[in-house]
Amino acid sequence: MTGVQAKAKHPSGRHARRLQMGERVVMRHGLERQFWQDLFHQCMTMSWPGFLLGWAGLFLVFNLAFSIFYHFAPGCVANLNPPGYLGAFFFSVETIATVGYGDMHPATPYGHAVAAVEIFVGMTGLALVTGLMFARFSRPTARFLFAKVVVVRPMDGQTVLMCRAANARENVVMEASAQLRLIRDSLNAEGYRFRRVEDLKLIRSEHPLFVLGWSLMHVIDASSPLAGETAASLDAARAVINLTLSGTDETTGQVLMARHAYPASAIRWDHGFADILFPGEDGVDHVDYSRFHEVEPLPSRRAGDRA
Repeated sequence: MTGVQAKAKHPSGRHARRLQMGERVVMRHGLERQFWQDLFHQCMTMSWPGFLLGWAGLFLVFNLAFSIFYHFAPGCVANLNPPGYLGAFFFSVETIATVGYGDMHPATPYGHAVAAVEIFVGMTGLALVTGLMFARFSRPTARFLFAKVVVVRPMDGQTVLMCRAANARENVVMEASAQLRLIRDSLNAEGYRFRRVEDLKLIRSEHPLFVLGWSLMHVIDASSPLAGETAASLDAARAVINLTLSGTDETTGQVLMARHAYPASAIRWDHGFADILFPGEDGVDHVDYSRFHEVEPLPSRRAGDRA
């Protein structure tokens, strides 16, 4: 379930945050959060281009600011080249990076004091960006591929809900596990409306070696939360089927996790997934991921027969 946040304006004039979870949009009010209160999370979740551009922007701002201090105290930097503000800027860059070529150097107590402050800022900033980049690079990321839709079809005399997943990295994910849950609006006996989370039991919820693909199936019987449900009833309840996968990367030993949400509109009744595994003439099995998201109506029943 992908979450996207944005700021919006509440009718009362107060700011609200827009949270998008799949196709569902929720406006959150009353949570006043400043950017600086969760800076580490912001740095970890922003894109790589945004992260690098942000640090480049801070580097430029700090050097522009410190060069002003040098520029308005003529003579505080010896051998300033080129003369004027541009030379002060280049000296600031050399100082904050602790390069120290030796040609330009502080020449007065004032210059030494400003350089000392700038060196402290530069070393602190370098330590911070090094730690953040290490955290971003070392964070385990899964490349699990989820089919864009789920299907409901008969299987071995039973009606099953079927999801399809694959390991796009093509390495071994050991002891993979899956959890499937139905999230929908519900009304209890007292008339209280709430968002109910119900487990959808999988026929097989664990995979010892998740390498290629994995078809996850839930039997829709009398005990299933989906018993008696239709496309219309699930849509009215704003139902979402949430699939979570986790496992251990054999290469790094890190735990990988990924999730995907399917709204009611992504359920294909009386359809089946296109076959992606077929034997070749050379006797080698082939997997065609270009058909991974494709579904086909079952030959025995036409699409749309079920409401």
